[in-house]
Amino acid sequence: MGMATLRRYFIAGLLVWIPLGITLWVLKLLVDVMDQSLLLVPDTYQTEAVLGFHVPGLGIILTLAILLVTGALAANFFGRKLLLLGDSLVGRIPIVRSIYGGVKQISDTLFSAEGQAFRRAVLVRYPHQGAWTVALVTGSPRHEVTDHVGHEHISVFVPTTPNITAGFFLMVPRNQAIELEMSVDDALKYIISMGVAEPPRRHRPEGLRPGTDPDPTPSPKT
Repeated sequence: MGMATLRRYFIAGLLVWIPLGITLWVLKLLVDVMDQSLLLVPDTYQTEAVLGFHVPGLGIILTLAILLVTGALAANFFGRKLLLLGDSLVGRIPIVRSIYGGVKQISDTLFSAEGQAFRRAVLVRYPHQGAWTVALVTGSPRHEVTDHVGHEHISVFVPTTPNITAGFFLMVPRNQAIELEMSVDDALKYIISMGVAEPPRRHRPEGLRPGTDPDPTPSPKT
């Protein structure tokens, strides 16, 4: 068995264990974090006291139960009033209100059913007119920005590869963004894989030949 064969086997083994190991590490981290919710349970009811040893993963059940109960309370009239009261109280605390307000705006945008963030994927020209990249639509500019760029623009987030938690915020003309049929999840996988995991085409636009530029808008002259 030559060195080339050993090297090929070694790389093949890495390709198997690296994603598996990282996945297991992330799952363990999530389980450990959720298990912290067991600190809310009195010591006499902890698994160490009842069974004599710790049972990992029970915090997941307790965390899900807390989330469901909180969501049920927040969804009704009295729960919403209580949350508004809590928000107003937190909003009066210096420093805390800045952190809480910013995080709440982001979470509301990303996870609220009324939010429009990351609802669809588009193609935009970036970082120059001769290149394309996949971006995620986050909404449309309003108020002061529209006084300078007009209303026919969309706001997009361009994730970096392979770290999609970082990226660039851009405002591009609506007619220069091409809407894609791929889901946001598929778009993120495509970006993370650096273009290797390209989602399959659902259907070819009528009259579009392979290699044809789908954007009829001419590039602006510089």
